[in-house]
Amino acid sequence: MDFSLIAPVLPEVILAVGAMALLMIGAFTSNTVTAGRQGGWLAIGVLIASAVALLMATPMGTTFEGVFISDGLTTFLKMIVLVAAALTLLLTFDDFGRAKVMLFEYPVLLLLATLGMLVMISANDLIALYLGLELQSLALYVIAAFKRDDVKSSEAGLKYFVLGAMSSGMLLYGASMVYGVTGSTGYGGIAAAMKAEGMTANIGLIVGLVFVIVGLAFKISAVPFHMWTPDVYEGSPTPVTTFFAGAPKVAAMALLIRFTQGALPDAGTQWQQIIIFLSIASMVLGAFGAIGQNNIKRLMAYSAIGHVGFALVGLSSNNVEGTAGVLMYLAIYVAMTLGTFAGILSMRRGDKTVEDISDLAGLAKTDLRFASILAVMMFSLAGIPPLAGFWSKWYVFLPAIKAGLYPLAVIGVVASVIGSFYYLRIVKIMFFDEPVTAFEPVEGKAMFVMALSAVFLIAFVLPFIGGSLVDAATAAAASVTFVSR
Repeated sequence: MDFSLIAPVLPEVILAVGAMALLMIGAFTSNTVTAGRQGGWLAIGVLIASAVALLMATPMGTTFEGVFISDGLTTFLKMIVLVAAALTLLLTFDDFGRAKVMLFEYPVLLLLATLGMLVMISANDLIALYLGLELQSLALYVIAAFKRDDVKSSEAGLKYFVLGAMSSGMLLYGASMVYGVTGSTGYGGIAAAMKAEGMTANIGLIVGLVFVIVGLAFKISAVPFHMWTPDVYEGSPTPVTTFFAGAPKVAAMALLIRFTQGALPDAGTQWQQIIIFLSIASMVLGAFGAIGQNNIKRLMAYSAIGHVGFALVGLSSNNVEGTAGVLMYLAIYVAMTLGTFAGILSMRRGDKTVEDISDLAGLAKTDLRFASILAVMMFSLAGIPPLAGFWSKWYVFLPAIKAGLYPLAVIGVVASVIGSFYYLRIVKIMFFDEPVTAFEPVEGKAMFVMALSAVFLIAFVLPFIGGSLVDAATAAAASVTFVSR
């Protein structure tokens, strides 16, 4: 066996073998709840092992005849996904334990979904793209409906499945159109075919491009393909919503970056128009859609839609600096999301989890530590300096301005100001409203994730944190390579 072929995919191999091993352990353990808790900790160990293998590996370009690519971009984004998956799983234990649904299938499905995301990030071919996307999606369909006795959870899983299947069909149709015109499924081959005279104006290619981007827009909740997001966020178990809000969006955004800038570098004018529209629509709807929300998970759904729009501002710039801005935005957004949902998981009275924003009234008077950390999350999501959320917007708006996309940048700034209203409203409710019944004390795992996120967001201004992340993102964006097949 040629081990040089295996080295770039070692993180994926570890996840696949780990998932199969956990499946066997669970199948032969009589107590499924005990197997679930043990499997959860073992899954975290598998994710850590995969992250270590990722850090130790040297990016090697492409392997498997160009289908799989390993470079600085893949390393950066895979690390975000692995960290998000591990912390999400850590947040699951207490919530699923109280509901008695911490079964061994859950960590197995989460590992398989994470494996799909890693394949998506390294996909250098339309077929590999689809395989990774479906591996992720099939696992996510199941965990969205993991609380089988909960009507909302079952509804969320069904809605996500139906709309996800439709988006996959659109993506496949678009991929077939691109293949039919260019004669290649590999990104390098597509890019080479694009250099032919008149190819960028080929109507078949443009239609295929639109359908592929539409399929990916579903996955990142970009408007107008966002309709599943509020219902799925609200209906899914909160730990599952935490996972949805972070890791899958990183993987889908990686697909967009790789497909647009790798396969279609000479068709920038065509795909740029689509990305700019998706960006503006997402920012505007995200800003206005959350204003009237009373359920905090639905509010975070509209918040996610808005933040996807901001990230797409960087991609619209179509340059290395803009791509680096997208990577920075994704890293900071995942940190903000994990901290916020750890707080949402801690909104409990007795054994019941509450989700209404009004339940946060007077939280500062009953639990100042909890309120302060949640306020940091809200200020960062709103983009208040000097927190990391402000810099995430800075790094995507600046390349857009340099690229001459002034209207896009102005709309983004206005949308950010409007969106600040509903974040600051939560801070006002926590610190200035009369207190209601106090929550249960915040559990250790949730407090750990909240504190970790808060420290990162506050300390981002320090050169050895923010500066190091900027350098890593810039190097990752500059290292993107596409090899013809």
